[in-house]
Amino acid sequence: MLQNLTDLLSSISGVVWGIPMVILLFGTHMFLTCRLGLMQRYIFRGIRDSVRKDPDSPGEVSPFASLSTALAATVGTGNIFGVAGAILIGGPGALVWMWLTGVFGIATKYGECLLSVKYRVKHPDGHYVGGPMVVLDKGLGMKPLAVAFAFFTAVAAFGIGNMVQSNTIAGMIDKVSAGSTWFPHIPHWMTGVLLTTLTAVVVLGGIKSISKVCSVLVPFMALIYVVGCLIIIGMHIQELPATLKLIFTSAISGHAAVGGFSGAVIAKTMQMGIARGLFSNEAGMGSAPIVSAAARSSDPVRQALISATATFWDTVVICLLTGLVIVGSGEWTNVGDKQELSQLAFAQLPVLGPFILTFGLLTFVLSTILGWSYYGERAVEYLVGRKGIFPYRLLWVAAVMIGAVVQIDLVWNFADVANALMTLPNLVSLILLSGVVASETKRYFGKPME
Repeated sequence: MLQNLTDLLSSISGVVWGIPMVILLFGTHMFLTCRLGLMQRYIFRGIRDSVRKDPDSPGEVSPFASLSTALAATVGTGNIFGVAGAILIGGPGALVWMWLTGVFGIATKYGECLLSVKYRVKHPDGHYVGGPMVVLDKGLGMKPLAVAFAFFTAVAAFGIGNMVQSNTIAGMIDKVSAGSTWFPHIPHWMTGVLLTTLTAVVVLGGIKSISKVCSVLVPFMALIYVVGCLIIIGMHIQELPATLKLIFTSAISGHAAVGGFSGAVIAKTMQMGIARGLFSNEAGMGSAPIVSAAARSSDPVRQALISATATFWDTVVICLLTGLVIVGSGEWTNVGDKQELSQLAFAQLPVLGPFILTFGLLTFVLSTILGWSYYGERAVEYLVGRKGIFPYRLLWVAAVMIGAVVQIDLVWNFADVANALMTLPNLVSLILLSGVVASETKRYFGKPME
């Protein structure tokens, strides 16, 4: 029965992530990039502003804490296994489309976060609620679409932000420990218990608890992982030009990764790169704007710039480095499993490489689970009010355990479908309110936006 459900979800995923979605998503990235006058050029200003304090502005958490929570939710298994999976199915060229999705997606992340802060609502108890559901409701008067987005977000969170994460790390630890002579075998359920306990301790404390943990965890985990990737790339620096040439030529030839260069068309390469790019950086999905609405900020444009840096760090930096490590290893032609491919690629650096991979996955997984719990509960709050938050948190904690022990293909396919269903309403709000985004940007920078 589980196999039948897995096959069904795989078929649905193939439809919802087909060429129309690729065109719509990437087209939105390009449209906003052009309409906002290539706002990506301000990304380093956003990086600078992310560490500046704004204590007197309205909001619940600092801009840096908001960014850390958003990064916590986006930097996950997609940055490692998602990249490996895209390369296996779409070839090395999929990395180019992932990277371009990140570069152009900066404009989309900027736009959706700007709208979220502009239309956010302050509740009587002082907490702020925002995100595409509020934008669709207050900005466009499209209550049915707002409800649809909130529902799909609350459901999708259990996939991309919860079960996919716990399932992936539990599977890897099980496999690695089973063949190790250094420590005992750690089955799926044991990893599940550990993650469930850690999640419960933090999540039950709400946004301030989550953001506090993420503000410490995210910079540390990202630094360790990036440095590790750079060391591995540096070990084979003489092969880097050939690796880059292979990646770019594959992007326009549609080479298949497994079984020789035998025929994945360029559409498949694009599809896998863009789909996995969204899974990684979530630009256009509408998730990050939910936490942006809680940030203390004096201006929606300023906070939007800060929030847009999450896409830069996630895809333009981390996914690119992961891809270079994997393609540079040459192992993508020998194996057909994304976990095995990742392990072989990082094993190029003895002892330290496997540690970097395991450490990266553990911290990426935990941070993503924490960040997405906030997204899901805000969606539930919009649907049923504050009374729904605590039961949702309990379900969230339980799902971490469930995700650790279920079939992985089922979870990945479920996540892909749910992601698409929450992306569509968000893109509607972005396109219809692009004039508002352009107007606010013009006001802030004092430059014409056509």
